[in-house]
Amino acid sequence: MLEIQTVVIGAGVIGLAIARALARAGHEVIVLESSDRFGEGISSRNSEVIHAGIYYPQGSLKAELCVEGRQQLYDYCLTHKVGHRKCGKWIVAVDEDQNDKLCDIKAAAASNGVELEFYDGERVARGVPGICASSGLWSPETGIVDSHGLMLSLLGELHDAGGQLALRSPVAAAESDSQRHRLNVAGETPLILEAKNVINAAG
Repeated sequence: MLEIQTVVIGAGVIGLAIARALARAGHEVIVLESSDRFGEGISSRNSEVIHAGIYYPQGSLKAELCVEGRQQLYDYCLTHKVGHRKCGKWIVAVDEDQNDKLCDIKAAAASNGVELEFYDGERVARGVPGICASSGLWSPETGIVDSHGLMLSLLGELHDAGGQLALRSPVAAAESDSQRHRLNVAGETPLILEAKNVINAAG
């Protein structure tokens, strides 16, 4: 049986980001991943969109964290040279009946600190040739990110901070008491891990 301070289950973008932060804060961390490569689950099948935070309920934690996290992600990508682009996004009304809906979206976004720009159909057509719209909202903060490049950067920082990644190491069972968590790790070299902290980021 091996003892370790913190185990993160799942080496996707969330698991790697959590493990990186904990390792940089001084934790002894290992990430357990059932696949033979990191990022093979949901993280390799996402849209790679950096969301502005337009649609979330007013005042919700999700809205607050999306706006805060979006800026942190842009800053991280710029600092660590991760491929990304703040390309913006159009939300269009195809007829006048949908114009009021765009106004509602704009107001809801503004209540969460997300500014959208309202344009008439002629301006939308100049921005997106071939689109026939009655009106449109422009979201300047929406972007895209190279998710694999982001995970590579997070993994590199995890290793630099002394953290570890164990591939082909699925967690088959777990038991907990008030002090510790005991994990039955299967795979090529089965073992028992005892950890003070366990974070499940397996999707």
